[in-house]
Amino acid sequence: MIATKDWLKASWDASKDMLAPITRHGADDAPAHSPVVVPIRALGPSYRERITAHLLQLEPADRYLRFGYAATDEQIRRYTDQLDFDRDEIFGIYNRRLELIAMAHLAFADHPEYQHCAEFGVSVLKQARGRGFGARLFDRAIMHARNEGVNMVFIHALTENTAMLKIARQAGATVRRDGSESEAYLQIPPAGFDTRMAEMVGQQFAEMDYRLKKQAKQFWDFLAGVQEVRRGVQHGRHQSAE
Repeated sequence: MIATKDWLKASWDASKDMLAPITRHGADDAPAHSPVVVPIRALGPSYRERITAHLLQLEPADRYLRFGYAATDEQIRRYTDQLDFDRDEIFGIYNRRLELIAMAHLAFADHPEYQHCAEFGVSVLKQARGRGFGARLFDRAIMHARNEGVNMVFIHALTENTAMLKIARQAGATVRRDGSESEAYLQIPPAGFDTRMAEMVGQQFAEMDYRLKKQAKQFWDFLAGVQEVRRGVQHGRHQSAE
């Protein structure tokens, strides 16, 4: 049984780690010492349409970097239709309008011989670049992978995808280049009480953030509807006066 003081200490350490400022640099990273809090939410099957909408918003060049080929709308829909939410883990970052602006796919190997391996992929919309979302999603995925007993995470990326490869290198991954493609693999340590607590705290924080954003959006939508009615009434009165 875990002592209360140990639980509180782990919870506090997890919170500090989750709220720590982003200090990485790069095309997909925030400036040094940016005090950025990034709620990252695990996504289930009910968010398949939002995931599809997010990927369809990627520009052709970004689709090429994400999938390794110029994915068409139909190929993207086929990809999201085949997502296995029971086996894999999908993480997302929302803005205040509840738009999915960044997401990561942590795919677990379904072969028994490679059950301790997983593959990571990430996408960030153009307007959300430069805030460190790719690096944060990578950290979140690595934490979950550790807690699931994974000891090796692979990243398959085009060599020109320098932002993704930089994130991998900064995490300590080994990168091997083979022509236009690169393979990165990161050996990760076993999970501990701190990593499990950090994931639990992070998920709870993300759920709370999502609920608040949802309530705020519903309220602003309500006010917009009220204002529309008022404008209609005022217009009607103006016409009657004429």
